[in-house]
Amino acid sequence: MSPSPAASEPAPVRAARGRDDACPGALRLHLADDGALARVRVPGGLLSSDQALALALAAEELGDGALETTSRGNVQLRGLAADAGAELALRLGAVGLLPSLPHDRVRNIVATPLAGLDGGAQLGGWVRELDALLCGSEPARKLSGRFLFALDDGRGDVASLDADVTLIAHAGAADASADVSADASTDGALLRLGRADWCAEVPHGPRAALAAAEAFVQLADGAWRVREADPDGALLAERLGLRRRALPELTGRRPVVGAFAGANARSGGLVVGLRFGRATVEQWRALATAGEELRVTPWRSVVLLGAGAGAGAGVGGAGAGAEAALPAQLAALGLRTDPGSPWEQATACTGAPGCVKSLADVRADAAAALDLVAGEALAETPHANRPAALPVHWSGCARRCGHPVGRWVDALATGPTTYRITNSQQPDSAIEVTTQQMAAAVADARRTT
Repeated sequence: MSPSPAASEPAPVRAARGRDDACPGALRLHLADDGALARVRVPGGLLSSDQALALALAAEELGDGALETTSRGNVQLRGLAADAGAELALRLGAVGLLPSLPHDRVRNIVATPLAGLDGGAQLGGWVRELDALLCGSEPARKLSGRFLFALDDGRGDVASLDADVTLIAHAGAADASADVSADASTDGALLRLGRADWCAEVPHGPRAALAAAEAFVQLADGAWRVREADPDGALLAERLGLRRRALPELTGRRPVVGAFAGANARSGGLVVGLRFGRATVEQWRALATAGEELRVTPWRSVVLLGAGAGAGAGVGGAGAGAEAALPAQLAALGLRTDPGSPWEQATACTGAPGCVKSLADVRADAAAALDLVAGEALAETPHANRPAALPVHWSGCARRCGHPVGRWVDALATGPTTYRITNSQQPDSAIEVTTQQMAAAVADARRTT
């Protein structure tokens, strides 16, 4: 399959926007209906335990006591005071989460969350090098906060995220089954630009990615994304002297909630899902202390490295004997550890009361619908035998903030207690339902093949 389900969709060519994008950062806060919002960039989703704990403390002392993960593997704090930016910047800088003030919003890097753990190349070197190159580039400061880099280990998971610059490691570039520290950072890579239906082989992935971004800055004329200024990548290819080749076949496998076996005894762990990407400070601290390292995924989940693989200490440092009980401990805190839950691939925008544009409290409505379906499914069918469901996204208004790409079920609020349920690729499938009818309607739509 193509690395992006949307690859064949035509992208409109837009004129220069003539204004900066308002994408929030750690320094530029967004004033939402529930207070100021800060978005902390986490390149590759990589967080040490100390960094994760520092974020929890900031959410507790400066925000509303919760943290949100985003579709780009970043972390958001909400309910901040309007003047909290300076204090937050000091805290983030102290733990290495704000290495360059001018580059705060442009450090948008997603990476395969399980890279180097269940086989294939380790991408940590790519992530660190690209981040350092970005922070050292004067032209990169002009990128919009929406410009996205994706570093894929060859399985195709983050290559499907419609990034502006995608690097794909060569198959077998580094064999993590022998050494999980093996890294693809010095190997060649395949470079894809926006939604181009081709790629090019490049000798050094991070440098090629930065060169593409800097070339885009010269070409952009106010555009925020590659698909707006160069839909087929031809202009950038000419500037960079790239030789085109066919895109490889990629499976697009994404991490599934639950324990996973690593390529060796040191690389196993646990994937934990967050309801709509949101975690309380208590939940977040439990995650931060359960494994050796955290990887925030673009799919509202967190990978705990070492948890359940002989290195984790259990929630609250309970000792190695607690490893087997870790999924149950985290589930008791309201985190998701069941791989067969209807909550898998279920997302929602902020909704009311956090967003003034929302017509409904979509997260409360969606949670009620998902929990109802989950209870019925557990009573009827073991999760191992349940068919895969389409992604579903609840939106409080027609902007549909945060919706997935490809095929998905669209649950759009049309009033405080009414929704329109539609298959995103079958507009004539739309039906109007009440919140009481929504659970069954969404479940049926997600089973549509």
